[in-house]
Amino acid sequence: MSRSLPHRPVGAGVVVADAADADRVFDVLTLAFAADPPNRWMYPDAAAYIRHFPSFARGLGGAALPHGTAFRDKDCAAVALWLGPGIAPDEAALMALFEATLPPDRRADLAAVIHAMEGCHPREPHWYLPFIGVDPARQGTGLGAALLQPVLAACDAARLPAYLESTNPRNQRFYERHGFRAVGEIRVGACPPVVPMLRRPGAPR
Repeated sequence: MSRSLPHRPVGAGVVVADAADADRVFDVLTLAFAADPPNRWMYPDAAAYIRHFPSFARGLGGAALPHGTAFRDKDCAAVALWLGPGIAPDEAALMALFEATLPPDRRADLAAVIHAMEGCHPREPHWYLPFIGVDPARQGTGLGAALLQPVLAACDAARLPAYLESTNPRNQRFYERHGFRAVGEIRVGACPPVVPMLRRPGAPR
């Protein structure tokens, strides 16, 4: 299976985001995750969150842009960053960001969370969804579901699993409707819980 998917368009109202879209992509994710429990635990101060979250999102999911696996709606009000088999987050960039922006106790808890997250990833080739987010003004309109479909269809065609971590309990039912199932719960220190979720090929989408 190719690590990238066909360029524009890829589905009803869904296109591949490219480098020219990068600033808008990370702006939308910053809005979408502004009330997310683990992300606001990392950066509880609003100014720090706005300043540093885009760098966090780039480190964790930014590789989707050059690999052609970042998706947006036509208005760039919703985005999904997928990492295909063999594509990983930029761990060095993430560690440098944490070192520069977080106090030691929070860095220690976060390092343990990330280590636990890595341990939950499937060992076989799979697609990983670090981020999917919708501008709060457009949530509840079906944009998130539309952004899942291109990769879930590709996973089914190639018989590959898809994996994500749910960081907000309100979103778990949404993921379950698309065939994801919780495979554990990560609780470390003061960080709010993170729920790893796995979708096997052929599950509902």
